[in-house]
Amino acid sequence: MSGIYIHIPFCKQACHYCDFHFSTQLKVKESMLKALGHELKLRKEELQSEAIETIYFGGGTPSLLSAKELVTLIDSVYECFEVIDNPEITLEANPDDLSKSVIMELANSPINRLSIGIQSFFEEDLKLMNRAHNAEQAMECLVEAKQYFNNISIDLIYGIPGMNHQRWKENIQKALDLELPHISSYALTVEPKTALKKFIEKGLVANVDDEQAQEQFHILLDILEGEGYINYEISNFGKPDFFSKNNSSYWQGKSYLGIGPSAHSFDGKTRSWNVRNNIKYIKAIESDKLPIEREELSITDRYNEYVMTGLRTIWGISLKKIEEEFGKQHLNYLKMQSSKHIQEHLLYLDGDTLLATKKGKFLVDGIASDLFMVNLVT
Repeated sequence: MSGIYIHIPFCKQACHYCDFHFSTQLKVKESMLKALGHELKLRKEELQSEAIETIYFGGGTPSLLSAKELVTLIDSVYECFEVIDNPEITLEANPDDLSKSVIMELANSPINRLSIGIQSFFEEDLKLMNRAHNAEQAMECLVEAKQYFNNISIDLIYGIPGMNHQRWKENIQKALDLELPHISSYALTVEPKTALKKFIEKGLVANVDDEQAQEQFHILLDILEGEGYINYEISNFGKPDFFSKNNSSYWQGKSYLGIGPSAHSFDGKTRSWNVRNNIKYIKAIESDKLPIEREELSITDRYNEYVMTGLRTIWGISLKKIEEEFGKQHLNYLKMQSSKHIQEHLLYLDGDTLLATKKGKFLVDGIASDLFMVNLVT
């Protein structure tokens, strides 16, 4: 099974922390939509051996599109690819776009999952991040969406400067009160070339406190696991049967096709990505050319990716798979590098599966990098 990701590179305004590819200029929207549909046709041979089980609209802000525009793109996927019955079709959406009428239109479309960028239920946090919605809209859109969708996920951000533990707990409780089946939560990260980075350098905003972020992650983990959510990936918590099929496929190494400017694709051995420029993307697609760069992954590249993604999930790293797919040398290296983390109770072995402990979860990216194999070309 495979997935298709469609990148919608437009936003109303720039969030201060965001480094994804987007534009606040919508003048080329019509040309972009035509190009997205045409890229699907140009690449229809790429996944012919696999049925599509997920379609995901990401961005940017896909909810800037009308339901009709989204359905046109979904129809293009069905025209070009074999799609399973009842695929998961997710729309990333911002609260300010989700009026009652829009929600009703989306509910009458093939879209069956909403991923809503709440980030915080508090005004001061939303203003610091320069979100387009306010706290009232955040709550109102969720109350309305629940009447039409049962598969809803929200994003929450912790580690925000000025957010104390009490406000973070209140954020979590507001989500719990709504009985949402899925919550994605991320530490605020200061990316280069973002407004947040500049504000911190100028002393206008306090820097992110890693210790505070770690404590708030563990608050989140304790509360959500106590409420029956499964932390199936470090940043993702779902009730049973409500894990994101799209994201799970990424972490489990399944193939996916990325459509749109800056979108990435993976076929198991090759990674590719489109140009990160709207005009260059449109012009290339209009000329029947794919503006793509490709990278053939070595065995060691694929080992490193499996270690990175596997360690973040409840499925962990299978030692058997390491040996069968990458060889004895990689297995021995993994055992050697992981031994100190096991001794420090950051990792543990469950049978032949290597997993992060509760203590190690927040540190898992750094631990994974220590397990990477470098300077070996195979």
